[in-house]
Amino acid sequence: MTDTIDILAGIAPGAALEKIRANRAAARDHAEASHQALLLPQAPGDVSLAERFAVAAFVAALHRAPEAVALYAEGLAQHAGAALAEAVARAAEANAAAGPTGAFPPGPLSAEDSPAPSFALPADVAAALGDKLAAALAYAHFLIFHPRDAAPERFAPLQAAGWTPDGLVTLSQLVAFLAFQIRVAAGLRVLAATP
Repeated sequence: MTDTIDILAGIAPGAALEKIRANRAAARDHAEASHQALLLPQAPGDVSLAERFAVAAFVAALHRAPEAVALYAEGLAQHAGAALAEAVARAAEANAAAGPTGAFPPGPLSAEDSPAPSFALPADVAAALGDKLAAALAYAHFLIFHPRDAAPERFAPLQAAGWTPDGLVTLSQLVAFLAFQIRVAAGLRVLAATP
């Protein structure tokens, strides 16, 4: 069975880390099942495979995870073509930032408030993405860089762009899962490099 985290972490079959991961077979299997369900479902429903891979490539780029960027950009090109893959790469480049940022509720932690990076797309990139995908990337950017500012009104632009309630759930799950997957792979790369 393909294991995407092993691929992202560069773990070869039979390597020490592969054997360690095999000791947590249920966790490994569930992580891969989540990957399959969110990125390659048999019935994509309200979120197309192209949209799923576009969000994944964008999220991976914002997380500065080159292995994940390569994997998801390749999947995006397969499902939607090189032009959309290029538009997503340009969107990520235009919106790279540091974070997370945002505002805490008023109180002692307010001293740690920091302004959130804005999201903007060059006009030609926005046109290539279309309203629905542009709204999804703006939302993913928000979740990555200023989750502290989450509020119900963040869904209005997505709904206006054509996202259904089921699509919104899938989109949110996808962004959260990718953060998990990318961090696990990064941690395994560090372990592999540690004598």
